[in-house]
Amino acid sequence: MRKNEDGSWAEPHDLDNHAERTASMAGAFASKFQSQQWGEAAGWGHDVGKGRAEWLTYLKVQSGYDPEARCQTSIGKIPHAIHGAEMVEQLYGKGIGRVLAYCIAGHHTGLPDWSGGEGAGQASLQFRKSQVSDLELEQIDPSLIAKLREAKPLQPPWKFKGGLDMSLWIRMLFSCLVDADFLDTESYMNQAKALNRGMYLPVEALKERLRLYNKGVRKIAERTEVNDLRDEILRKCIKAAQGPRGIYSLTVPTGGGKTLSGLTFALEHASNCKHDRVIYVSSYTSILEQNAEVFREAVGKDQVVEHHTNVVDDETDVRSRLAMENWDAPLIVTTSVQFFESLFAAKPGRCRKLHNIANAVIVLDEVQLLPPAFLAPILETLQLLVDRYNVSIVLMTATQPALKERMIDGQRFKGLKEVKEIVGTDEEVRSLYEALKRTEIQFPNDSHIISSWDEISDQLKHSDEVLCIVSDRKSCRELYAHMPAGTYHLSALMCGQHLSDKIREIKGKLVQNRTQRPENRVPVRVISTQLVEAGVDLDFPIVYRAFAGLDSIMQAAGRCNRNGRLWPELGKVIVFHPPRPAPIGILRKAADTTRSILSSSTADAFTSPAIIEKFFEELYWRVHSLDEKKIVQLLDPQRNDPKECSIFFRTAAEQFELIDNANQKTILIPYRDGHGLIDNLRTNGPDRYLMRKLQRYMVTVYRREFEELLRQEAVEEVWPEMFALSSIKHYTEHAGLFIEALL
Repeated sequence: MRKNEDGSWAEPHDLDNHAERTASMAGAFASKFQSQQWGEAAGWGHDVGKGRAEWLTYLKVQSGYDPEARCQTSIGKIPHAIHGAEMVEQLYGKGIGRVLAYCIAGHHTGLPDWSGGEGAGQASLQFRKSQVSDLELEQIDPSLIAKLREAKPLQPPWKFKGGLDMSLWIRMLFSCLVDADFLDTESYMNQAKALNRGMYLPVEALKERLRLYNKGVRKIAERTEVNDLRDEILRKCIKAAQGPRGIYSLTVPTGGGKTLSGLTFALEHASNCKHDRVIYVSSYTSILEQNAEVFREAVGKDQVVEHHTNVVDDETDVRSRLAMENWDAPLIVTTSVQFFESLFAAKPGRCRKLHNIANAVIVLDEVQLLPPAFLAPILETLQLLVDRYNVSIVLMTATQPALKERMIDGQRFKGLKEVKEIVGTDEEVRSLYEALKRTEIQFPNDSHIISSWDEISDQLKHSDEVLCIVSDRKSCRELYAHMPAGTYHLSALMCGQHLSDKIREIKGKLVQNRTQRPENRVPVRVISTQLVEAGVDLDFPIVYRAFAGLDSIMQAAGRCNRNGRLWPELGKVIVFHPPRPAPIGILRKAADTTRSILSSSTADAFTSPAIIEKFFEELYWRVHSLDEKKIVQLLDPQRNDPKECSIFFRTAAEQFELIDNANQKTILIPYRDGHGLIDNLRTNGPDRYLMRKLQRYMVTVYRREFEELLRQEAVEEVWPEMFALSSIKHYTEHAGLFIEALL
């Protein structure tokens, strides 16, 4: 129910009409994966629990539609979704009904766990079903039941093969239902909002715009060997895009122009295979924002929907904000966290967009950053998207990980099947790396010799333009303390806006130096954590890297002689053993894997694509588990109680967190505009707009560090459970949040 602008009540949203329209939309969405009847049945059944006199009275009371009922009646919260869930099981039987029951029961509160075995308690589907009486079901409008009975699906779209197959299908059906329900409700409650949806150019038009843009770039580009190689890569992308749906890899070294080449492949392939959209996914927000700007320049500012936490409402139009809700646009740019956590989510708002992943081209940029602890469920889901949901995937990176299905030491690695390399054969990939080689990597001769910070700083001082990357923020702070004034410090102890400002300043000085005589150039020395290793467009003649995983060393090399300006000389990448080894966990395992491979390979061959693949192959085998949180087990009914189709959706969603926040706390930083934003929060409390703005002024610390800062009265609670730095003396312009002195 809604009110008109004059305050009068509009005609109520007819339940029959809502069910029919929701069923029609949900069926159309589900038809993309051969499940139209299932989507329609979910639509017809989702609100049948509202077809009771008791519930209609409850609605009138809660909305204020009937003032007399409001005055005379006292009614608590009355559920309706679980009644639809129980009804579909009674009408369709447990086999078909249970699948739809998960969707219908959760269409407001989220996909539930089957039982309370993982802690769901009274929120479990099993318990909620037990609370529905036959008398309540008998009160449902018979006409609604008749239509629901007629909508019974005949059979599933395919034979399920275990693992994540069934749970992903149910989640996709759930997505179809909740998006259809949202959209039809919106069309009744807010027609103006509904009219703002869509109106984007189709994939075909974006492809043509990108073709013209690429043509213009080539026309003004200087004729060099590197640009000729970039043109060749682009041609190969256009040619490979004519291939069938499936999994592709784009293995191109830094400087090969893979950003635009990857988008070109994606749009050309989407056009050729009739995909609905391209979804570009990257692990780092900094890369995402940088590449989104390139995409806007190429296909139009109003044609790119950017979806991540740093997007501020006043920087996007209404249409883009609406498209973020369900990804109903031809070009989506999003983070790995948003993309993968949504694929394992349970909440309606998070799952709503999933059905629009079906029949899409997914570009995974910097794919080597997929977290090993979740690699098994991620790879299985990606393969299912290709096999079941008409998806094509592009694995894009300069350091291609070992994600293909293979046998390792007699054991099967359940990776991705039939991955096609866009560049060509292994020999063609190797030749490309040789042709684009711009650095020489120097490894230490003796792995037992540790360099002190004094020794490293002395070497760095002899170079006017040098970048040194270490593996943890404490090492970054310690080495920085040994450097001369004017040296830059970059680490996650600086808020996002601070980092952006510093990186912009560094780039500006590097560019300015290119126009100056040697004697007039200013020193640009940078000490950084690994945050600069992927996607940050810095170009130094010399890069130092603390011993680490081969992937990190290669990414560090991408910041050296990036644009080939030292030609015919090579840039120097110097690897050293620091006083403190890489942090325990995946970074330590990666460093150990590098050490193992280095002992059996020559330095010349160490950066070849074959060695990189070997590195990842061995790294994955060193990891304790590729499914650390047992996600596949939670979501596979065959491993729980197959007779009950027992799936733990809610628990799996809670466990699938790519960023573990349990041992961390966020602090708001009064850096520049952060002052006013924090004052606004303190005075008016949080809202979506303000919190998005504040994303740029946050630093995350370990809980023990936070507790010490709190004890020292360095932070204050400005809103319940929201803390801000209380004094700028604990945050410096040069190095960000100062913690070590407090511990």
